[in-house]
Amino acid sequence: MPAPRSPKVKHARGPLTASVASSDQRPVDETTDKRLLRGLRSRKLVLARAVDIASLESLEGLSFGRLATETGMSKAGIQALFETKQTLQKDTFAYALEMFRDFVVRPAEAKPQGVHRFRELIDRWLQYAERPLFAGGCFFAANLTQLDSHPGPLRDLVAGAQRAWVARLSAELKHAVKQKDIVNPDPELSAFQIEAVLRSANTAFRLGEPIVTRKVWRVVDSFLIAADK
Repeated sequence: MPAPRSPKVKHARGPLTASVASSDQRPVDETTDKRLLRGLRSRKLVLARAVDIASLESLEGLSFGRLATETGMSKAGIQALFETKQTLQKDTFAYALEMFRDFVVRPAEAKPQGVHRFRELIDRWLQYAERPLFAGGCFFAANLTQLDSHPGPLRDLVAGAQRAWVARLSAELKHAVKQKDIVNPDPELSAFQIEAVLRSANTAFRLGEPIVTRKVWRVVDSFLIAADK
């Protein structure tokens, strides 16, 4: 006669068991989180230096070795963050564009559309260039000068940002005309001309010429002739 089987004991997952499992999992999660935070801080450190270099020498002047020397990080560490030089260049451009939007575009969006927002865009741009936000002055003007004769993805990125900026200026002028705040027969042409003046002002700031801001406003105001109401 076979011996009676011992009853199966079900091991419930009680509070102690759950606590042990959680404590085993937590260090892994915390380690992963800390690693991610370190990676984000390292990326920000590298990109903050990269945008300054690119504003002085264009996006083509970036290299892992140069950034390693200037940030104190290892070349291999920087390459692990970005993998390729092309990714580094694109991420640097995106970082610079976000800085520009934060400093120039977003504050201006708090103003009413039309003349007020247009003037705020110009005012913020002048502060951005004179300050300057980037070591080489206007990031986009500097890169256009270097890349305009070099077809490829980098020129496409910078040219796209340039067209978007002119279109933004044009849209505000068109709105001002529609609202009958100004008289301007060709807002698109005016936006093109004003942007050219801003790029010239960027150069003047870099050369240390006096009263640049005042000269720019004299030009801009000539395009904002009030309509008779």
